[in-house]
Amino acid sequence: MDVLTDIFNTLDLKGALYFRTNFSAPWSVEVPNLVNAARFHLVVQGTCHVTLPPKETVTLGAGDLILIPRGVSHILADKAVHQAPSLETVLDDLNYDGSGILIAGCGEEQAATKMVCGHLTFRRGASHPLLNVLPEYIRTTAGDRAREPLLDEMLRLIARRIFIEDLGSEASLTRMSEIVFIELVRAGIGKDERLSAMTNAFRDKYIGHSLELIHSRTPDPWTVESLAREVGMSRSRFSDRFSDLMKISPMAYLAEWRLQKALTLLDDSRTSVQNVSNQIGYQSPAAFTRAFSKRFGESPSQYQKKL
Repeated sequence: MDVLTDIFNTLDLKGALYFRTNFSAPWSVEVPNLVNAARFHLVVQGTCHVTLPPKETVTLGAGDLILIPRGVSHILADKAVHQAPSLETVLDDLNYDGSGILIAGCGEEQAATKMVCGHLTFRRGASHPLLNVLPEYIRTTAGDRAREPLLDEMLRLIARRIFIEDLGSEASLTRMSEIVFIELVRAGIGKDERLSAMTNAFRDKYIGHSLELIHSRTPDPWTVESLAREVGMSRSRFSDRFSDLMKISPMAYLAEWRLQKALTLLDDSRTSVQNVSNQIGYQSPAAFTRAFSKRFGESPSQYQKKL
């Protein structure tokens, strides 16, 4: 099976466009922290300086995109600055209601910075070793796009559609942003050592196979021994190799993945705790409830009531 697809589906990756800009210098805005989210900014025209904590500045030109996987607060500006008005303040000052293009300043149209800005969210409680090793940011330039034709085509589509007020434009853009996130992760694999090491696990003949088994047969009564036997390794070699590549032991990975699948199943309020327990491989609802409560700080029933 496609393990990466299963991961993002289970973590409930969803795109959301929050504004399109037409900014004339001088301008700056501080984008707040957003939990369980990844933010992105695509420059369609002009230049944008992105300052991330503690004080690193990344300069984006037309066609460049930055993905900030953990949604940390950062500053967007026409020049490198370390202080800026909050996004909420800017939106209030411009009386922006979330529709149309966010316009700041009244300079030359051809000199304005036009951007597509949005975020991608994950389900509350979503977690996976892959998310943990994502770098603080992933920057994609024209050169990177030339090597990633699918990503390049998606970004071109977004740039073409973003300033067209047409029926369904926003819906199509948010769907495309989800694809872009996955392609950006793929594109960033060769650039980041930790991310590259993690994705090597998915491609590894033995560990990749074990991940496919865990993801396709999650409820099975797996042990380290049975997984090792299935992939044709000794118990100790398999355990060491899995832990080295995934930065987590096989049984800890399985336990966490079962609970992530539980979050997905609990989204359906008609699904009972017992049914969820059975579907993810727990021997009893009581054992499942204890594990879930310890991991998320609330029982499965309490989680469902908050949906």
